[in-house]
Amino acid sequence: MAKSQNKTQPTAQSVEEYLLTIDDEQKRNDAFKIKEMIERLSGEPAHMWGSSIIGCGTYHYKYESGREGDFMRVGFAPRKANLVLYIMSGFSEYDTLMEKLGKHKTGKSCLYVKRLSDLDESILEEIITHSLAYMAEKYPE
Repeated sequence: MAKSQNKTQPTAQSVEEYLLTIDDEQKRNDAFKIKEMIERLSGEPAHMWGSSIIGCGTYHYKYESGREGDFMRVGFAPRKANLVLYIMSGFSEYDTLMEKLGKHKTGKSCLYVKRLSDLDESILEEIITHSLAYMAEKYPE
């Protein structure tokens, strides 16, 4: 099967310039804080992925179907309704941490929050750190 590219690819767009376009001051401040957090925890600079996702690090995946590509190891998107954090390992291993996290919702690998002040940031950092370790083991650099 031919290699097909993800729709979401890294771009040269400035992360800082993008974040400065967020109208809601609280969401903008939270987005800058999350950017700094994922850069610090991943040890990688943040890059834009597509037009509205900020991610750090990359990994290459290849499915049994033959589809393969590259994607970020951790990221987030400041959406209108929520801040969406992409926790690539999912949440099945983090039940105890998720109970302590604060007000949130989850999807398969998406963590939806209204504002950082709704969360225990040390728990969020622990979840991100565990996810990055999971990704490093599953997809070594």
